[in-house]
Amino acid sequence: MNERIQNLKDKIWTEEYWTNPNTDKLLPAQLNRFAELIVQECLGCCEQVISDPVPESVDTWLNGGSQCIDEIKQHFGVEE
Repeated sequence: MNERIQNLKDKIWTEEYWTNPNTDKLLPAQLNRFAELIVQECLGCCEQVISDPVPESVDTWLNGGSQCIDEIKQHFGVEE
């Protein structure tokens, strides 16, 4: 499992509210929380792209989406 994904999963297990000694499987509420954490990480990547200085030669309107995609892939270590 990707290290960033594993860290998010571990974060759910450390939240006392989610502790379930009877199973090592995520409960529906935990899966929702896990999804929320992933979305927050993705938003953070896009916010980073927005805050980075952009050379004048780059058309941010056309390239912003692809830059955000690249940042998310890099953040999570996803290869095409």
